[in-house]
Amino acid sequence: MPVFTEYLELATQGNTDIIDITQDVINILHRTQLINGIVCISAIGSTAAVTTCEFEPGLVEDLKQLFSRLIPKASYNHDRAWGDGNGHSHLRASLLGPSLNIAFNNRELILGTWQQIIFIDFDNRSRRRKVVLQFVGE
Repeated sequence: MPVFTEYLELATQGNTDIIDITQDVINILHRTQLINGIVCISAIGSTAAVTTCEFEPGLVEDLKQLFSRLIPKASYNHDRAWGDGNGHSHLRASLLGPSLNIAFNNRELILGTWQQIIFIDFDNRSRRRKVVLQFVGE
């Protein structure tokens, strides 16, 4: 079974920056020429995550507020050890996890009507980020 690996490069603002990457994943899927299979989407780095949601301004703001309430910016043991002030970023990313698998059929991602794939950069600064997409199928 063929495996194709591609990368997305993203410029992020940090601080729970949420980016819709659905169309990027679709575009790369079409380049693979695979018909049916699974794509694993993985954030590279320990302060970022991927998940799905309805990508609309209200929900994007709700997600930012949710993470701020669940894991506020505070002084964590990581911050005392490393002095980089991003302990909350690591905890938020760990809560969601770095990867997501999405099936595709007839060259279309199997997503709900209002479901998009999002990348979240939880770090406390702007960054250049990479996301690896690994397609397995036929």
